[in-house]
Amino acid sequence: MTVSGQAPADATVESPTPTPPERGVGRRPGRSRSARAREDRRTGYLLISPTVVIVGVMVVLPILWTFSLAFQQVRLLNLQSTGFIGTYTLENFRTVLTAPGFVEALINTLVYSVFGTFCAISLGLVAALALRRPFRGRGLVRACMLLPYVAPVVAATFLWKTMLNSQFGIVNYYGEKLLGWDQPIPFLTSSTSPSVFGIELPISTAMLTVVLFEGWRSFPFAFLFLTARIQAIPDTLDEAAIVDGAAPSQRFRHIVLPQLLPTIAVLTVLRFIWTFNNFDDIYLLTKGSAKTQVVTVRVYDYMINRGDIGAAAALALVLAAILAVLVTVYLKVFGRREEVA
Repeated sequence: MTVSGQAPADATVESPTPTPPERGVGRRPGRSRSARAREDRRTGYLLISPTVVIVGVMVVLPILWTFSLAFQQVRLLNLQSTGFIGTYTLENFRTVLTAPGFVEALINTLVYSVFGTFCAISLGLVAALALRRPFRGRGLVRACMLLPYVAPVVAATFLWKTMLNSQFGIVNYYGEKLLGWDQPIPFLTSSTSPSVFGIELPISTAMLTVVLFEGWRSFPFAFLFLTARIQAIPDTLDEAAIVDGAAPSQRFRHIVLPQLLPTIAVLTVLRFIWTFNNFDDIYLLTKGSAKTQVVTVRVYDYMINRGDIGAAAALALVLAAILAVLVTVYLKVFGRREEVA
């Protein structure tokens, strides 16, 4: 007998036959995936194409044109008939490297770049530390700190030339009235070495003035970066150091300075590159006289005053090569130390 509701013992229970999955459900064919990838690539190429065109026209082509001119005998008169392909020669490089005053101009460039960068970052650091604590009107003072950087360079140089004028300048006026100067100091035309606290500096008075102008005009850039980094330092570190009895100099050395070293490293590289290639400040202040001629002023002299386009292009390439070597050496020597710090 068979109990109702129970299957016989020898009966075989048939399992339902699985239904094969429908095509296209559960997995994506490789064909549609590759089509989607090609579409994504085309979209990416379309999005970056304006940037590529702008960089190619504004950056790559001028660099290639400069390379081509540097190896050709090109004067201003035959510039229109000069193409990318011509008679290449190394005569331009021999001319600019053996010309009188090249070594002196290169030394002036290094002095101007190193001390100008140091002055700008030092002033920016002092200003950032001075405005670290909140007080009434701090926002207005910070805004005023940016004026040297945002002011037109023509207006800034005119102001400095007027203030430092040896005949009617305000600096010489108060120097003679209050500081007891025997005679006015020609700050922008003197090629003699100044003496500070009885120590004679190895640069001319005009070069020292130009370096100070570069530091004054560029320190707001460093001030912005350092202020932003100081604001990110946790207050708990400083408070713990105060509780432990650390002096302000110790707190700066062991807490603030290690936090600022990576930012200072970046600022050093950027400011050195920009100062090394700077032209307008020195030209507007001294026009390269009084031992202030730098390599960029010589490039201008070759191109505008002499009309030697090939020599100017060759000197520009030499300047770029020297800058690349100096920046590479700096990154190799100091980059890892500052990254670890």
